[in-house]
Parts: sequence; structure tokens; C-alpha cells
Amino acid sequence: MPDLRKTPLHPAHIAAHGKLVAFAGYELPVQYTSMLAEHRAVRERAGLFDVSHLGKIDVGGPGALEALQGLVTNDLSRAADGQAMYTAICTEAGGIVDDVVVYRRSVTDFLVCVNASNREKDVAWFEDHLEHAEQRDASDDYAQLALQGPRAAAILAKLTPLDLTKIGTYRFESGEVAGRKMLVARTGYTGEDGFELFCRPEEAVPLWNALLEAGQLEGLMPAGLGARDSLRTEMKYCLYGNDIDETTNPLEAGIGWAVKLDKPGGFIGAEALRVFEKEPWRLYRKLVGFKLEERAIPRHGNPVVVMDYDSRTWNPSRRPEACVQDATVTSGTLSPTLDVPIGMAYVPDNFSAPGTGTRDPNDRYVSVSVVIRGRDVPAVIVETPFYKRKRT
Repeated sequence: MPDLRKTPLHPAHIAAHGKLVAFAGYELPVQYTSMLAEHRAVRERAGLFDVSHLGKIDVGGPGALEALQGLVTNDLSRAADGQAMYTAICTEAGGIVDDVVVYRRSVTDFLVCVNASNREKDVAWFEDHLEHAEQRDASDDYAQLALQGPRAAAILAKLTPLDLTKIGTYRFESGEVAGRKMLVARTGYTGEDGFELFCRPEEAVPLWNALLEAGQLEGLMPAGLGARDSLRTEMKYCLYGNDIDETTNPLEAGIGWAVKLDKPGGFIGAEALRVFEKEPWRLYRKLVGFKLEERAIPRHGNPVVVMDYDSRTWNPSRRPEACVQDATVTSGTLSPTLDVPIGMAYVPDNFSAPGTGTRDPNDRYVSVSVVIRGRDVPAVIVETPFYKRKRT
């Protein structure tokens, strides 16, 4: 794969016999042992991911806060120094340019972590729309490792003098890990406790090796893209290009909690999203989670069919002409934690309530199915996240 970018941890992946695949323009490990083993390691113990492919944009200067406020949907003025915030960037029509995490180092210094597939697009978007602030593509200045799982803090504590109990969720500090200065953030994409470590590229392999050595007795395993995808699907975390893109908006995608329409100064796309808030009937679909009621695996692109039968004429063997057939699975997998097939899809708002797929309170039969290899597999809309972490 000569035309693909390689992260600073590429030699470590080769040494660990990782199965390398193309992803977002990079050559990355999809797994080292098995996706199932790596997934379970993160849920039960800890896993170590290379996420250096994620893009980074430095934004700074006296007008940095105000400039970023006009681009993102969340309210960065509510973030303190040392706090990270999840947010979206939207078009004028409310479509999602990207979903990002903004790290506020100070009121004049921000680090924006963007999806790898959107790196060039986001840099160009910032250049075109970011006013009164300086911005720079800093993606190649960092390596980024994600240490995730219930034993992540215990492992990291062996290598750092930082008091990790004082770093709350979506908070970060600068400090030493394994004798190297870096940014330590309590963030992640798995639903488990954990940390993301931002270091210089040349320090990535020594840091990777130090973490694996420190976590040996804790059951730490290197984990690849396969486990990362199944872990985030169990949490109903959106993946750009699958579950969200410029044809979807944050409200229908279920990330409306990261949209602050009343924040001072507004943001690009606010007017379009405000229409949905005032006239919710215009929000005709929602991203929902579903479980299949038979043993089959839903995949991205599988058709989703919603059939609404009047109870007086219900005939389960006859598909009505008026049923919804234009929906598709956005993400799907066989959940390693729950051992059931799960997935996400956009369905009409009036069929989005948990329990849809069985007889509803209005005495109508509503059937939801996913078409897999030409066969309708029954499904039911469920509450999400599919998996909820046990708090200790």
C-alpha cells in the first residue's frame, strides 16, 4: 500500500504482526489477534489504540475563542482552560461538515481534533470561514494514542506523576508520561474510562512500548480498527461518512445536546437548525438504534423497511406499497458484549420510539426489518446506548 500515509506507530504495528488495511488514507491495523478478543479486552481490562491518523488543527490568537464560536455548534465560552468539548461544524443548511473535539488550552490557544477522512476538507473550511484568528494544520506534529478500559487509569498511573484522579472526564493536563512531556486527556471513543495521549511523533513508539509493558499484568492488549468500530457502535457514537455527513444535521443524528442555538454570536448553520427547533415536524427522521430478532449481521448499506399495518386488515405476509423502503443501515455489527446483532439507521420520526417493531399502543402493527442477502430480518427499535458501562 505505497500511496497510503503511515502513522509514527507504523513500525510498532509491523512488530506486533498487525493486520494492516487502508483507512481514511492511512495504513492502519484492523486487528492484531482478533477483533473479538481486543473488544473484550477494552470492556474488561484495557486496550491500546493508535489514533494518530486523526487530524489536528491549532487555532490561536486574541480572537481565537470568538472565531471558533462562529464555526462550531457547542458553546466554547462554557469551557474552562484544560477542558475538551465535543461539537459539530455545520454548513449554512445545517448539514454536518464534521464532528470534532476542541481542546481549550487557553482563551487564545485551542487544539481541534478532526476526523482523518476530513482533514484536508476541514483545514480548507477553517481557512475559508475562520476570521480574526490564526489556524494551522498541526496533524503531523502529534502522535496520538488511546488507552481505554476499566484498568486504563491503573496502568497509566505507573508511568506518570500526574494525579489522574484530578483529571475529570473531558479534561486534560500537560505532564510527563514515561519521562516524556505530553498532553494527557480523559477522552475516548469506546464508552469506557480512558485517556488519549498526544506526544511528539518520534516519542510514539517508546511510549507505546512503555504502556504495553506497564499494562502486561493488567491484561492490556493492542487493539485495532475493528474493535474501535464495534466499541463505538455499542455506544451509538456516530462515525463520519457512515452515520453523519453533510446530508444529515445534528438534531436528527441525536447529537442535539452539542448544539447551543442560544449562544452569543451564533454559528454557521444556526438559522437552519433553529427552524427545526421551532417547527419540529420538519425533522421527519431520526437516527435510531435497533436490534435484530434473528441471528444475522446488519451491515452499512443494508436496506431498512418500516411497514405500518392497520390492525383490522393486518397481513404479515403482504408488504404494503406505502411502506418506507428508502432507509439504510448506517452502522451495524454483532455486538461482542451483548451477543446480539445491533445497528443504526435513520427512520421516520413517528416510527423512532423504542419498542417500534412490535404492536404499538395505537393498536396498529408496525414491523421493522433489515434486508440482508435478500431476506427481511425482523428488528425492533431500542433505547441507546446499547451498552452502558458499569460504574464503580
